[in-house]
Amino acid sequence: MNGIKLLPPEINIVRYNELDVLEISHPKCCAKIALQGAHLFSWQPSHAKQDVLWISEIEPFKAGNAIRGGIPICYPNFGNGLDGKQKPSHGYARISSWDLSSYRIEPHAVYITLQLAQQAKIEMILGEQATLHFTKLDSEPSQLALHSYFNIADITQTKVSGLPTRCFDKLTQHEQAVESPRKIAENIDCIYTLQQPISVIDDNANQRQIEVEHINASEIVLWNPWHQPTNGMSETGYKTMVCVETARIYRLLAQNETVGVKICVK
Repeated sequence: MNGIKLLPPEINIVRYNELDVLEISHPKCCAKIALQGAHLFSWQPSHAKQDVLWISEIEPFKAGNAIRGGIPICYPNFGNGLDGKQKPSHGYARISSWDLSSYRIEPHAVYITLQLAQQAKIEMILGEQATLHFTKLDSEPSQLALHSYFNIADITQTKVSGLPTRCFDKLTQHEQAVESPRKIAENIDCIYTLQQPISVIDDNANQRQIEVEHINASEIVLWNPWHQPTNGMSETGYKTMVCVETARIYRLLAQNETVGVKICVK
């Protein structure tokens, strides 16, 4: 928690098994942020009937283990990095302890800033919309992905719009032509070169759209493991989630550069 000792009524710190979590209750939204990883894993604006973010129903909240769901910060490497040798996979940021460096309560939103030593910080604005701005503080060029898991009612009734018609398929290791809008009916792990900044998830079974704006990103990653066994996820977990990730994979982040995501529900 760093030097902040006194929190306002809108912010409480609660223990989830081995992890400290900031629980936010505000007239415009409710949210939960684990201090490990500066990990926003729940956000439900007041007008939404369901949480916008998905989290595994079997998540154990164990120290040193990445949380399966929400918005993990994959930094300073995506996967094992461009050279395939970086460890841990998806970087250390999501399993490191971050400090709450500042907060502000406004009528329309809660402002939260968390910092990872002199390496990175993330600023969150949580209200009827959610905006996250990640800023790289150190000097070594690096990758980043805001690996957002979105909560949907039924993957078979879901499509993602605003994506290009070509992508790099990580499963086959080939570039391929794909339909857009994209429906998901199998294991999918694709990297798109960003062409337009807004992706739209049609969560038809929940009768809503989730709009995802990618800020200063160069790639979008679309992922759903389908039946493929996945650590930290039940056999049926894939049915109610889709990842639409905001990324800088091939265009590396420079010092003091910021990448963000803005999410709203319609």
